[in-house]
Amino acid sequence: MTEAFDDLLTANEEYAQTFQGSTLSGRALRGLAVVTCMDSRIDPLGLLGLKAGDAKILRNAGARVTPDVLRTLVLAVYLLGVERVLVMPHTDCRMAKSTDEDVHELISREHGVDTRSLEFHTVPDQDAALRRDLIRIRTYPYLPERLAIGGAVYDVHTGKLMPVAL
Repeated sequence: MTEAFDDLLTANEEYAQTFQGSTLSGRALRGLAVVTCMDSRIDPLGLLGLKAGDAKILRNAGARVTPDVLRTLVLAVYLLGVERVLVMPHTDCRMAKSTDEDVHELISREHGVDTRSLEFHTVPDQDAALRRDLIRIRTYPYLPERLAIGGAVYDVHTGKLMPVAL
């Protein structure tokens, strides 16, 4: 690795000296999977009162239920003890402030990269997108009907969750 990662390797050396997670099995001890955004203001374990090993955390831009998230949920449910899924986008999300076209244009203009072959899954209507994503999980043929599914928007300014009914 390059020196660009020296700070992380140093921090890991300190972390490893007191590491106590070797007894965790990889299963979701609380039977939970959380689909949330990659935004660094979100601490999914902390805001839900969880600790390492309690849940599977799936993160992407906008907290969207994409084909890869569905694939991962199938594995989490059948192999890793997940019995409930919380989809948790957040306030002040960049993906909720743009369209895919806006993002393509911005990246092309500022960086000279043509990203038109990518789908960014922006969310101009966050509430509607969350409801569609919950339905996508509920109706996915490879997931069991008994799977509990919930949605909530995390407020990055107050730390509170706002449940959304389907």
